[in-house]
Amino acid sequence: MQVTRTQAWILAIRPRTLSAGAAPVVAASGLAAADGVFAQLPALAALAGALLIQIATNLANDYYDFVKGGDTGERLGPVRVTQAGILPPKAVFGGMVVTLALATLVGVYLALVAGWPVIVIGLVSMLMAVCYTGGPYPLSYNGLGDVFVFVFFGLVATATTYYVQAGAWSAGAILAGAGLGAFSTAMLVVNNLRDRETDGAAGKRTLAVRFGDRFTVVQYFVCLTGAAAAPVVGFTLMGWSPWTYLSLLGLVACVPAASRILGVLAAGMAGGEHGTVDRRTLNPALAMTARGLALYGAGLGVGALVGSMGLFGAS
Repeated sequence: MQVTRTQAWILAIRPRTLSAGAAPVVAASGLAAADGVFAQLPALAALAGALLIQIATNLANDYYDFVKGGDTGERLGPVRVTQAGILPPKAVFGGMVVTLALATLVGVYLALVAGWPVIVIGLVSMLMAVCYTGGPYPLSYNGLGDVFVFVFFGLVATATTYYVQAGAWSAGAILAGAGLGAFSTAMLVVNNLRDRETDGAAGKRTLAVRFGDRFTVVQYFVCLTGAAAAPVVGFTLMGWSPWTYLSLLGLVACVPAASRILGVLAAGMAGGEHGTVDRRTLNPALAMTARGLALYGAGLGVGALVGSMGLFGAS
């Protein structure tokens, strides 16, 4: 595959996955604005930090999956630059280190703004970004990737973004983080369903490998149901604006993805043990779920802001 150096690094960064880092910041900033505590510079710094940690995670995955043998020529997903020979392993590892260094600089500013909790959260987040596929007990190889994504790309990212602006924790931001974490986990579930056979052959014991296709398909719909529940609970129990239901557009965007996922399951069940399923058909489903996550985060943030402004009769 012939690409320029710039194109190679864009492939390595995997821009389509960045909604997982951006969505919590957008949602939390909208909630902060609705509460009258929005702070522009900390919000932008939180966005930069979230994206840098997402990129570092992607680069770590690219490097460590190749080193550990998780990525082979049988890979079904988008190109991984290390496995494909587009960038040398040392370059990708170096890119990860530089990205984490930049995230540290952003963290220093946020720590000056919001204090020691940001230091602890930032250090743990960066450590987990590497330990997702690296280290002596890589999370994704031991069925803990789903927990990592729910906690760090949901609860932690959303609650901390609100905290660095308001100087206080918010139950609403934590609830929004739970919804975003569930949606982000749904993205990972599609990825793991697609890679179930190749991951199993490489010794990567994701939940999809451990429990099979039916479990994984159910997990996808449970994650989306959890995401749908967040604005309902927020409106019912926390007085959120009804405009936060705009977030449900993200779930609507996942309808075609859900159809593809069910199609893969049906094909596998019809074929029995010896049936073959083209799991590459799940690549568009992954992109659809990523777009749904972006819409979901924007819906929560914009809905909260619009509701607080009393526009169109909302209150």
